[in-house]
Amino acid sequence: MTTLPATILLLGSGELGKEVAIAAQRLGCHVIACDRYADAPAMQVADVSEVLAMTDREALLEVVRRHQPTVVIPEIEALAVNALAELEDEGIKVIPTARATAVTMNRDRIRDLAAGELALRTARFAYASSAEELRAEAPALGWPVVVKPVMSSSGKGQSVVDGPEGLDEAWEAAMANARGTSTHVIVEEFLRFDLEITLLTIRQRNGSTLFCPPIGHEQARGDYQCSWQPAALTDQQLREAQAMARTVTDNLGGSGLFGVEFFLCGDEVIFSELSPRPHDTGLVTLISQNLSEFELHLRAVLGLPIPGIRCADAAASRVILADRHGSKVTYTGLEEALKESETSVVLFGKREARPGRRMGVAVARGEHLAEARAKADRSATAIRLQIDD
Repeated sequence: MTTLPATILLLGSGELGKEVAIAAQRLGCHVIACDRYADAPAMQVADVSEVLAMTDREALLEVVRRHQPTVVIPEIEALAVNALAELEDEGIKVIPTARATAVTMNRDRIRDLAAGELALRTARFAYASSAEELRAEAPALGWPVVVKPVMSSSGKGQSVVDGPEGLDEAWEAAMANARGTSTHVIVEEFLRFDLEITLLTIRQRNGSTLFCPPIGHEQARGDYQCSWQPAALTDQQLREAQAMARTVTDNLGGSGLFGVEFFLCGDEVIFSELSPRPHDTGLVTLISQNLSEFELHLRAVLGLPIPGIRCADAAASRVILADRHGSKVTYTGLEEALKESETSVVLFGKREARPGRRMGVAVARGEHLAEARAKADRSATAIRLQIDD
């Protein structure tokens, strides 16, 4: 039996962590929000906040040991994962597991697991630990290629390279934008896909693996711009995606929600990446489902039942972006953005703006996907950001 209130410690307090904190608060939980900077979004709704460098092993251990949480929920990739394994050995529950966090924080480890040990179909790829190695490995994959840091988020440091002359610049971009102490890159074949999807996959503590209806999404510069649910897949494609998602999440173990990404190329389903936590494209579930991805995550983490997942016929999201740097942000246009039925706006509460940074999201339901996407787009476009130094 689950005993509440639980004490939940978030490692990472961005917009996704904020929604996890809100879901936890609704269950009466005590929330400790940690991040590298003060007043991060989840800190604004948490009971306690802690500012620390989460790549600092000793600092991370000290905070967790002091609070003695029921569960530790990592919400970002840049963590001292060796500290998580130590905490797990001490009996502190890490979501989904310390190993899952370590495997998925770097693209090389999750790709080696998926393509190697689990024999899942992925894009062809190679690794390079220098610009010279990158120049040697890339041509065999065909042009163009995609160059990424093995550790980054939101598309930072990612480049599409059309020929050998662009590889040095791609190497420099990857190194400059990598998180942690990464010293090499992954270079992949460029897939001409028809659709990119996220399959939210829920591993229950005492139940079968569940799946949300697939979410289609579009990216720019490697970062999510819009998403919609349900995405149109054939029955065979959906079965293949679910089978691959179950295979990789069963290997990683633990409980909670995973965001598993795939490319659809014709009839072929190709594994892309995996996050062992709620996914940014899943913000659409704030309006599309009876239980959002954040509520599903908390229920799975705490061992609470999930009787069923119901989804609207059509729902969509569109991000609200900053276009310049500034430390004072105000918003107008909410009256216009919210005038249509079944439309909502979520402003993340980020204090600092920079070009391309996600500051909020508009979500909408409709009778069909074209209507839902158009409503979300109109709502997001109506929001105006005033950004001052």
